[in-house]
Amino acid sequence: MTTPVIDASVHVFFGSSKDLRRNFLREPFSSRGFPDYEMDWYGAPGGEYAEGTEGPDGQYPGSDPDVVARHLFAERGVDVAVLHPMTRGIMPDRHLGTAIAAAHNEMLVTRWLEHPEHGERFRGTIRVNPDDVTGSLREIAKYADHPRVVQLGIPLQSRELYGKPQYWPLWEAAAAAGLPVAVHLETGEGIAAPPTPNGHTLTYEHFHAFMGLNYLYHLMNMIAEGVFERLPSLKFVFADGAGDMLTPFMWRMDCFGRPHLEQTPWAPKMPSDYLPEHVYFVQNGFDGPGDVDFAGEWFGFTGKEDMVMYGSSYPHWHLNELSVPRAFTAEQRDRLCWRNAAELYGIDVPAASVAR
Repeated sequence: MTTPVIDASVHVFFGSSKDLRRNFLREPFSSRGFPDYEMDWYGAPGGEYAEGTEGPDGQYPGSDPDVVARHLFAERGVDVAVLHPMTRGIMPDRHLGTAIAAAHNEMLVTRWLEHPEHGERFRGTIRVNPDDVTGSLREIAKYADHPRVVQLGIPLQSRELYGKPQYWPLWEAAAAAGLPVAVHLETGEGIAAPPTPNGHTLTYEHFHAFMGLNYLYHLMNMIAEGVFERLPSLKFVFADGAGDMLTPFMWRMDCFGRPHLEQTPWAPKMPSDYLPEHVYFVQNGFDGPGDVDFAGEWFGFTGKEDMVMYGSSYPHWHLNELSVPRAFTAEQRDRLCWRNAAELYGIDVPAASVAR
């Protein structure tokens, strides 16, 4: 039997910087300076993208819907792909940052979600700028009713933790629109804070290994600030791994939180009680213990089996095949491969796919 697959982490790009500037970004922003996709501190030693993911005329990897559809749907057996446009991180000028996000949203909808052949199998993430809540609310109002828009996207590299009150109007709008918020590591350095509390790492390997800790800083701050208590329908997706670090950190947070709940009367529950129905992770090939006898037991710790979704990270170099540990139960396999994503995003997986 073949299990249906929803790929919850497919990254899409413009064909080039000229494509962005000439076709989607308008003045006074199209002639402004901002980082190229490649202008980050840490480049993968063997190249950032998987071989063969460029467009037919050498366009940027992940920028051609026909190429992406062939790789995902025809060759990899994916049923539905959740697209996440990659932008430029946090800009010094919040208006420029919002304009760049808006250009990516227009590209996502017109080129991908409304593609005449493949659009029905794509779902989309509209990008919003957390440094410009007013501009973000405009983007939400513009696209929230689009039937194939399923979440909002924000950069991991923020200048403040996402539980802080200045972001609450954005989370309120997301909850009101019924859209999860996906946090993802960005390309382009922008003016983001260093990737670790101790500054910049020495190598790409260190950067890639430790950047995931930032998801936990955001999550713990959101729990402590009472965000999920205030917004019972808010859902956050940590969309670039790090689910494997959840259990020990939550155990620790529960241990310290148990005798000190009176210090956060606005969040009266145990910290781990805020995870179900609020927190999700996208898992890639680097997360978890691998195909070992205790993989299923490990997956059940802290309720991860109800939070984790498969994502390939296409078209990046660590593009990974879906590999389900043999120790997973049938229910755990289904939850990882498609069911968690289908329930979160309201995706109807064709009955024929479920029955395969």
